[in-house]
Amino acid sequence: MTLIEKICRQISEVDPNVSIRVQHRLNQKTKPLRSLGRLEDLACEISSIRGLENPALPQKVIVVMAGDHGVVEEGVSAYPQEVTCQMVLNFAKGGAAINVLARQVGAKVVVVDMGMASPLPTLETILSRRIGSGTRNFTLGPAMTREQALSAIEIGIQLVQQLHDEGTTLIGLGEMGIGNTTSSSALLSALLEITPEEVTGYGTGIDSTTYARKIDAIKRAIELNAPNATDPIDVLTKLGGFEIAGLVGVAIGCAAKKIPIVMDGFISSVAALLAVRIEPKVNDYLIASHRSVEIGHGVILKLLKKKPLFELDMRLGEGTGAALAMGWIDASLRILEEMATFESAGVNNAGPKMQEKTS
Repeated sequence: MTLIEKICRQISEVDPNVSIRVQHRLNQKTKPLRSLGRLEDLACEISSIRGLENPALPQKVIVVMAGDHGVVEEGVSAYPQEVTCQMVLNFAKGGAAINVLARQVGAKVVVVDMGMASPLPTLETILSRRIGSGTRNFTLGPAMTREQALSAIEIGIQLVQQLHDEGTTLIGLGEMGIGNTTSSSALLSALLEITPEEVTGYGTGIDSTTYARKIDAIKRAIELNAPNATDPIDVLTKLGGFEIAGLVGVAIGCAAKKIPIVMDGFISSVAALLAVRIEPKVNDYLIASHRSVEIGHGVILKLLKKKPLFELDMRLGEGTGAALAMGWIDASLRILEEMATFESAGVNNAGPKMQEKTS
């Protein structure tokens, strides 16, 4: 039995009864019934995933996985490939948007080199888990070998096991890799067997000429590689990226450890979808932070039946949306733990039955 199979077998279904009991507690708080809306839903969801009716405020980590993509050779991005390495160094120094937002919500940022084109000097703030020096150009053949895809997933699983042992109880998915919106669009097009135009956006802000090259590269890659839509590992192997594969493992590993998974935007959500295709029970552990402007992201959220917490026209990636959502999660759990009940506050309560009729 492989590590992936072993971990998937450890994933259990979320107990809906926990959510029911937590909602009952929220109904006793000093407020009209359901007046905090989706914040109440969020507290119920986190509690159910954790399997705890009184979950403590989470120890938060944003896992940012980085990798380069050979398809950049086809001129599909507004930025050159060396930007991946430069931005990862920026993460390591704490100067990127994800660092700013993570500091705001008290989350640790864990940066992982899954396979950039140029290896970085040894830095304590970057984990080196390199599968290779970037993927191959998937318009010329598979992006990686199946063994590489499986290894990358296992690395993600092992990282979650380590973070769990360190006390982490909430993980956000982040990524960095020039060309990874092209890879993600190709993955989604192949998985759903729909045209690239239906799921491909403008990524880093490319112009119409570059967008046409992007669509053409995806079409050629799918035609050449003929990925098997019923085998998510095959699709990942032929069209994916090392960082995307690593995030697939992070999602699977989180579900096995009952750690809520906060998706960011399009790319991390493609990884989450792949994880769900490998093990459907992973879906119960996913939380949608925001809806990206990338058109493929809306397709995924609808498919996974996830309603995002907010929509701010974001498309940066890095885990920025996940970091913002963690502040909402903290708020929901503080309401559950710290807000007074009608009884404890000595506030007259018309009673749940009357409130239910008027809510």
